[in-house]
Amino acid sequence: MSVITITAQNFEAEVIRSDRPVLLDFWAAWCGPCRMLSPVVDEIAGERSDIKVGKVNVDEQPELSERFGIRSIPTLVAFEDGEVKKTSVGVIPKEKILEMF
Repeated sequence: MSVITITAQNFEAEVIRSDRPVLLDFWAAWCGPCRMLSPVVDEIAGERSDIKVGKVNVDEQPELSERFGIRSIPTLVAFEDGEVKKTSVGVIPKEKILEMF
């Protein structure tokens, strides 16, 4: 699967009503740690068809960042059945990301 760009317009359909767990990566183009984490998130999207992977650009989607209290980036948020299950701030290894599910 490929990474989905999540916006305020598609959030409900892609995340809340998703039929599988969702990993959201809150990031920004100017963020060095975000650029370090991005290939790992992309890799998970390519390897795990049982998890939907999306990215939220905090500069373009401030309302989603505010809704989930995103204060630092990168922040990963794991959703299951439309509910936040776990949150992680900063760069973490792939194994730790997968442990969020």
